[in-house]
Amino acid sequence: MVQKAKILLVDDRPENLLALEAILSALDQTLVRASSGEEALKALLTDDFAVILLDVQMPGMDGFETAAHIKRRERTRDIPIIFLTAINHGPHHTFRGYAAGAVDYISKPFDPWVLRAKVSVFVELYMKNCQLREQAALLRLRLENNQPEAGSRESAGLLAELSARLAAVEEQAEALTKQLDESADAAAVATAAHLERKLTGLRRALDALEPGAGSNAGQVPSQS
Repeated sequence: MVQKAKILLVDDRPENLLALEAILSALDQTLVRASSGEEALKALLTDDFAVILLDVQMPGMDGFETAAHIKRRERTRDIPIIFLTAINHGPHHTFRGYAAGAVDYISKPFDPWVLRAKVSVFVELYMKNCQLREQAALLRLRLENNQPEAGSRESAGLLAELSARLAAVEEQAEALTKQLDESADAAAVATAAHLERKLTGLRRALDALEPGAGSNAGQVPSQS
């Protein structure tokens, strides 16, 4: 069973959280509420999230300050943040949002379909990254436990299984990249490119384990 991605919704107004849940429920992922910046940071201490929808105008710690804290933490700095705001203060306000680390900036009232489509892209990228980490961990585990010798039947079967699993992720990532090329969302395209680089590194590691490969066999790149 595929584990659902978590999406963090941060807004001090309960009616806004309800609206976001209604819009995003069709994605069939886990929606987590936070009614303040402090509550959001607390949730981020224990859970991993695919994307954060963050209201700018909140009492106490506002969206900009919350985003700054998120980006300073090593554990959370790479989580995409979509800012939501009911007030349009012009280009300077928007620039401040991007400077704080947002990948997108949407003014309320927003188009539900557009918001759902943007969030779904980052959910897909998150799921592909999770699959990639699982394949890398499986490869390391098998190598540590079995240490298969080149040319053995066991080694050939193991490499074929891992190669097939990786090929499935590569195919899905390629399809997603083509979809992103059409949408031209710079932040999402950059994230997809990072995923492709990690896929390429894992594929090279597998190729190095093939019979007759060079002295780098057995080395698996770290997947950050």
